[in-house]
Amino acid sequence: MRNSATTYLVALVDGGGTVPPELGAIRRLVERGHGVTALAEESMEPEVRATGATFRPWVTAPNRPDRRPENDPYRDWEVKNPLQLLSRLIDKQFVGPAARYLADLNAAIAEHRPDAVLCSQFAFGAMVGAEAAGIPFAVLMPNVYLVPAKGLPPFGFGFRPARGPAGRLRDRLVSGFSERLWNRKGLPGLNALRVEVGLDPLASFWDQVHRADRELVMTSPAFDFPATLPAKVGYVGPVLDDPTWAGSWTPPPGDDPLVLVALSSTFQDQVDELRRIALALGELPVRGLITTGPALEASALEAPPNVVVLPSAPHTRVLQHAAAVITHGGHGTVIKALAAGVPMVVMPCGRDQPDNAVRVTARGAGLMLKRTAKPAVIAAAVERLLHDPSYREAAQQLGQTVRRDADSGALVDELEDLVGADSRR
Repeated sequence: MRNSATTYLVALVDGGGTVPPELGAIRRLVERGHGVTALAEESMEPEVRATGATFRPWVTAPNRPDRRPENDPYRDWEVKNPLQLLSRLIDKQFVGPAARYLADLNAAIAEHRPDAVLCSQFAFGAMVGAEAAGIPFAVLMPNVYLVPAKGLPPFGFGFRPARGPAGRLRDRLVSGFSERLWNRKGLPGLNALRVEVGLDPLASFWDQVHRADRELVMTSPAFDFPATLPAKVGYVGPVLDDPTWAGSWTPPPGDDPLVLVALSSTFQDQVDELRRIALALGELPVRGLITTGPALEASALEAPPNVVVLPSAPHTRVLQHAAAVITHGGHGTVIKALAAGVPMVVMPCGRDQPDNAVRVTARGAGLMLKRTAKPAVIAAAVERLLHDPSYREAAQQLGQTVRRDADSGALVDELEDLVGADSRR
């Protein structure tokens, strides 16, 4: 561990649920006396400033003013499968704007002279810039390990680990097709940028992540599936901080079980899903709490008398009172629920959510439904969680490890050890 103050430059992309844990990492560095400047989108400015870090907006790179759907550059709710999402991410995030991320990072490096750079897993151009500048850099991954690795099921499909010849064949076929698509669509543009700044071209698209000094997976290894990972990968435990906009909350009156509903802080076309969930809870003897997040208007939902709809609430506090959670399966909500020992009904909308959902169900800590499930099906799943103690017991058992890993201090230790790392490439 380093005791002297270090200057960090952090390149952030507004990934919704990835933001609070990334800002939690920044807050911890500032509290340790380090200097931090965060390159971030204007949608994140109040949250960045609340950490004590210096906010610096992206100038040429994508920079949304808020989290409203009309300003979302991906519009990933329009895609029909993980492969379509892959193509959109390459064009809109990983490669399309990479040169602009690089230009903004270079300008920030020239002004702030950082000792180390921390990159969002979405900011490939920033990774190239840090590598080209010869500055130690780490990639922050506030979810399970999403980069292809031996033993991990392919990203985005919600597969359990392969069992037997059929499962291994499934993974080879899907992973092989996915890798070819990443390399065909993403690698030429990425390599052209690397060559332009004097770096060698890569053999595979995801090798750019592996050029980092450290790949820091901000979850508990007990939640992720086991795999053979590169030596630079380290699990550092989750950050359980609530976003600054979460506000305060008082439990509603009554003794009926409290059910928290949280379906993403970004727009994923989830209004109809929330309406069906509200109808389901209206048929049960529960107290329902729906938080819509900054991408939706709470007034868009009509709820039965036993369901409260709020723009936001501090989930870590709510979960102290909750008996069950209904969620889309974003890593932040899932890992907080597990840390509180609360079982879940997971209704994935896309992204990494099917992968998180299968990790919940594989541990017996919840149930998974289609996002199109009817109110009666949702109500039956909630009743099952409330009346079968095995789900809560599984969530509590896993939650003990999640809390231990969250409190371990491994994240800050890794970030402080980054400067002077001699493991580069």
